[in-house]
Amino acid sequence: MNISETKIKVRYVETDQMGIVHHSNYYAWFEVGRTEFIKESGISYSDMENNGIMMPLVESNCRYMVGAKYEDEVTIKTWVEELNGAKVVFSYEVIRDADNITLAKGKTVHAFVNKDFKIINLKKNNIDIWNKIQGLL
Repeated sequence: MNISETKIKVRYVETDQMGIVHHSNYYAWFEVGRTEFIKESGISYSDMENNGIMMPLVESNCRYMVGAKYEDEVTIKTWVEELNGAKVVFSYEVIRDADNITLAKGKTVHAFVNKDFKIINLKKNNIDIWNKIQGLL
C-alpha cells in the first residue's frame, strides 16, 4: 500500500476562539493530501478533468481525537483504501509531527463521473488513468 505524506503548518486563520483548529479545516487538509497523492501517480485533478473524468465527493467522515493548535506542524497521511471502476475511497490520518500523536482520522468516497455527472467505469472509460491510480495501491 502506498501512503503519501504531506506536511503543513497550522495557520492562525484555521483556529477558532478556543485556540484549536476548527473541525471544518480537516476536510481541506484531506483535499491537500488527496491532491498530492494523485499527483504522485503522474496525473493531476486537472489532467483527469481535461480527460472528461471528475471525482465528486459522495461521502465523508472524520474522527477528531486531539486538537491541533496554531503553528503545529502536521503530516497528512493519505492512501487508497478501496478502488473499483465506479469509485475510490481515500483514508487519512493527521499526525502532529512534534510528538507523533494522531489528531484525526477520516475517509472520503468519490465517484468517477463524466462531464454530465453520469457515473462511469473508469477502468473501461480511461484505462491509462485507471492504471496510474491503481499503481498507487
